[in-house]
Amino acid sequence: VQLQASGGGLVQAGGSLQLSCTFSGSFFRPSAMSWYRQAPGKQRELVATVTLGGTTNYADSMKGRSTISRDNTQNTMYLQMNSLKPEDTAVYYCNAELDQGNQKGAYWGQGTQVTVSS
Repeated sequence: VQLQASGGGLVQAGGSLQLSCTFSGSFFRPSAMSWYRQAPGKQRELVATVTLGGTTNYADSMKGRSTISRDNTQNTMYLQMNSLKPEDTAVYYCNAELDQGNQKGAYWGQGTQVTVSS
């Protein structure tokens, strides 16, 4: 099972970025996919989650500024982030939860750096 994240980069405050995460290596689709982030010196925190059925959940810090979605036909998850702030600077990780088959568990992507300049 592999998760490949992409889309990070350097953006000015107020700008936008879209992150992508592609899941592969399992017959089954993840029951939930999430984005987490970790800033220097801080713990990893949940940014947003989308279930297989499309239910979404956001951290308070990202509500109203981001949209998480997934294309189940492409096994890809997206995070559209708008009105970015310097405090959004972090490494963003994608996560997938598998609850079927013999590969049950949580899987992580390699992380993609998001840097927001003031």
